[in-house]
This record gives sequence, structure tokens and C-alpha cells, in this order.
Amino acid sequence: MIRVAIADDQQLVRAGLRMILEGESDFEVVGEAADGEEAVALATREQPDVLLLDVRMPGLDGFATAQRILEDGSHQNIRVLMLTTFDLDDYVFAALRVGASGFLLKDMAGEDIVAAVRQAARGGDSILAPAVTRRLIERFATRRGGVHTPNASVGHLTARELEVLRLIAGGLSNAEIARSLKIGEATVKTHVARVLMKLELRDRVQAVIFAYESGLVNGVDRIQDTP
Repeated sequence: MIRVAIADDQQLVRAGLRMILEGESDFEVVGEAADGEEAVALATREQPDVLLLDVRMPGLDGFATAQRILEDGSHQNIRVLMLTTFDLDDYVFAALRVGASGFLLKDMAGEDIVAAVRQAARGGDSILAPAVTRRLIERFATRRGGVHTPNASVGHLTARELEVLRLIAGGLSNAEIARSLKIGEATVKTHVARVLMKLELRDRVQAVIFAYESGLVNGVDRIQDTP
């Protein structure tokens, strides 16, 4: 069973998510929270596999809540998915930096939410709503304004791994990277895993942020178009 907790200040949103998730035989909703403090207590008490966490909540907001949970060593196995509207909130970026596994739109179809929670529970790639993936990358690149901090960890990567990292930062999927580099998708997965391991990154979203902050990718003109 995949154990899921829901944190949102709107009761109707919580009820809707619970109904969607409990319609799946492999999901168990272990609790709900209406604010950040309740969410932290819920995560500590239940240790869910996945926490759906609203970005905007009274008191402790979504970013501060995610940071408190993810920086606590006792919560290492919890995957946090941020819930947001189409307009990106600035602290979503900060939440991704501290280890959130991605973010979902509240108006996504139920089957897409279910698939995202399953993916998060498996601990695979980060989850970004397809409608905002490119927008997230462009917004982050614009906000950085060309300012970057060189990171010595880059020196641990091979030339091919650097190439793969730049393509990840461009928003390409493994299949698209494979086509671009004319290599097998399994080989791409190996390169991605090594990049994350060498740079001590949790997932692809953090790899994107690392690439921009380290100056490996500069400006939205470097972002590849994806289907």
C-alpha cells in the first residue's frame, strides 16, 4: 500500500483528493492537515510515503513546511509533492531546492494525480505537471539573471555526463536525450543516475536548478523545445 497524507487549507480540496486516491486499491490516505503546523505533526506521526502539500496555507506556508519536514533526518523516506495553481509561486523554487519531489496542479485530472503519486512513491524521477515544466525552467532561468556560483562538483562529471546534465536542464526527457545524443535510453538512465549521485542531488528538478546556479546553462535561449 502507498500511504498518502494531504495538507491543504481548503476542506473541499482535501475531500476531492481523498476521494480520488481512495478510489485506488493500492492507496491509503493516512491523514489530513489544514495548515503547515498540522502537516509537520502529521508527517511525524504517520510517516507517509507521499505528502501532498499545498503551497499556500495560513501560518507556516508550503515552502517552510516542506523545508521543516525534508530537512528533518527522521523524515528521509517521505516524498513531498507541492500542490499549486497554474501561476507559479516564488517559494516553489525554494521548496524544490530543499528536496520536494515536484509539484502538481490542483486542476489536474484524477488519473494524472494518481500516476504522479505512484511515481513519487517509487522514488523515481521528479514529478512536474507537464503544462508547467517548461514554464518552471524558463522562470527560474529568468530569475537567476545570469548570476551563478561555480561548483567544484562539476569537475567530477565526465564530458558525456556534463552533456546529459545540460540536456536535463533544457527540459528534455530521457527518450529525447537519447535521440539527441544518438544513444540508447538505458544508457541515458545510467548517465542520469551517475550525475545525480556525483552531484549528490535528489532528482532531475534539483539537477536543473544546479545547472543554472552553477552557470552550466545560461538564459532561456539555451532551453530546448520539447513536444
